[in-house]
Amino acid sequence: MERLTAAALKRAQEQTLATPRMHYGLLARVLFLGMDLFYGRRRTLSKFKVLELIARVPYQAWEQVAYVAMTHTSRAPDFARRIFDRVRQSRQQQDNEQWHLLILEEQIARQGVREGFVKYWLIPQMVAFVYYQIVWLLYVIQPAWAYRLNAEFEDHAEHEYMAFVRGHPELEGKPFDSVVSEDYGAFESLADVFRQIGYDERVHKEESLAWMANPRFA
Repeated sequence: MERLTAAALKRAQEQTLATPRMHYGLLARVLFLGMDLFYGRRRTLSKFKVLELIARVPYQAWEQVAYVAMTHTSRAPDFARRIFDRVRQSRQQQDNEQWHLLILEEQIARQGVREGFVKYWLIPQMVAFVYYQIVWLLYVIQPAWAYRLNAEFEDHAEHEYMAFVRGHPELEGKPFDSVVSEDYGAFESLADVFRQIGYDERVHKEESLAWMANPRFA
């Protein structure tokens, strides 16, 4: 993933906040409403952690379906290679979401935030399991539907992270010191880290929208 400079990250934030959100479909609206009802409308690191737990799911589902597809394309090596390239992209996106999760977990631990096991681990895992089945089924029936749903999820995350930074100006003065800096990148402040995460979500969204136009590796 591209790492932006501090100035570029601020421009990316301004662009996101000036851009209307996508028109979300029924499944996305139900998911976001459920999150707000259960975890509250306020943007918190713990709520973002739940989002990141779910965000990995589509890429895992696509990877599984693609591997199955590759086992049936032994006589079409070019097609199999295109599937493999898509799998590699999905894996990169999944790994990027994992970095987001690790950063959030680290910040939550440093702040001493206490999270209930049921609310912040068990229930998110159950939601992720159900979401996996939905995304997997959509992908099998019509890949473009799965990509659209993921684009809506990533669009929501992009706007939420950028709005979070706007609502917490104190983050500008807090340095980013993390065990994942060597892998994810060095940033001047926590504000820039969350801007970068928001920008990452935008890239994921744009890739999903691009895949909608070419859903079956053609």
